[in-house]
Amino acid sequence: VHVLVTGATGTGKELVSRAIHQQSTRRHRPFVKVNCAALPADLLESELFGHEKGAFTGAATTRIGKFEQADGGAIMLDEIGELTPALQAKLLHVLQDAEFTKLGSNKPVNVDVRIVAATNRNLEKMMASGEFREDLYYRLRVIELTVPPLRERRDEIPALTESFIARYARKYKRPAPRISPQLRQLFQEYEWPGNIRELENTIKRLVILQD
Repeated sequence: VHVLVTGATGTGKELVSRAIHQQSTRRHRPFVKVNCAALPADLLESELFGHEKGAFTGAATTRIGKFEQADGGAIMLDEIGELTPALQAKLLHVLQDAEFTKLGSNKPVNVDVRIVAATNRNLEKMMASGEFREDLYYRLRVIELTVPPLRERRDEIPALTESFIARYARKYKRPAPRISPQLRQLFQEYEWPGNIRELENTIKRLVILQD
């Protein structure tokens, strides 16, 4: 079923989404990620659904979109709250009928895709203000998982710290620094407003500078 993953920036929503896919019966099929905030609406529609040759200026060839790439597997729509009303309507059509049409085409394309949507925005408030479709919200939110901020998961900090040290020591070919008891205590007490991403970059800097 479709899953909605919510939580603040940097909490690990993409890792949770990938874990959902890896534990599913679709794990041997593609997992395709799309950041809905990274492209303007006209390019995002082509990115998601593809286009026919000549559909718009610069469309020199026919191109399949991310939904076709993910057929049989899953697609992660990151920052789902950034979709325009027109794209929300087209996504709803895909959810309802398991088909879509490419830009510049009248021929429907059938797909079997599981959607894992992620957002750091409050979609219920967006529905109340008319920014997000209510019917789309309930289609996506068959299961909702909320990823709490790191300050509410302090028991995970030691394991995450060791994992990041090992990863970046290998990547940058640097000695794995030892974390003193005092620093470990500070890590446990700090609020981590940037969540796991902030912890990761802190460890990356520590490994590189060895300071």
